[in-house]
Amino acid sequence: MFKNYYWHGNRGEKTVYLTFDDGPTPLVTDYVINLLSQYGFKATFFCIGDKVNRYPETYRLLKNQNHQIGNHTYHHLNAWTTKKNRYLDNIDECSKVAETKLFRPPYGRITSAVTQRLIKKGYKIVLWDVLSGDFDQSRTSESCLKNLKKNTRNGSIIVFHDSDKSFEKLKVILPEYLAFLKEKGWNSKSISQPKSI
Repeated sequence: MFKNYYWHGNRGEKTVYLTFDDGPTPLVTDYVINLLSQYGFKATFFCIGDKVNRYPETYRLLKNQNHQIGNHTYHHLNAWTTKKNRYLDNIDECSKVAETKLFRPPYGRITSAVTQRLIKKGYKIVLWDVLSGDFDQSRTSESCLKNLKKNTRNGSIIVFHDSDKSFEKLKVILPEYLAFLKEKGWNSKSISQPKSI
């Protein structure tokens, strides 16, 4: 089962993969894009379809900056508590506004039945090996940053959130973390689409 998921990139390359979930969000996504641009970093944004429809300008900005887009369902559904067909329909609905074959399940929760269907449709299911913790209100920014620095390795896929809920913490963590990556010689690339797209 685990081999069906993309957890990290090449461990032999001095590259990491920054990813942002739950956007696009006006102001927050703009802030992230500007910061990435300062460092010459590319990222992958796993977008919620409903927000793509609500904030088309912010989504367009993401595309224009050549960041990669991923599908994060249309309504941020939990696969463990949503009927399979409704969940798959929600992914299809998102794909109408965000054309991509990269998929990340909200909460990192997915079922084997959904996995098999998505693989048949040509999706690459992207998880992660480093979670920033920016969404966790019980954690300090310092503990998030310490965890990020300690666990980043070549090929790491790192999860942040370009959401209103995470913005205060993101403003503290992200600039310091990007400076750390640069100082240690890491580059950040976007995750490539599967060959079928």
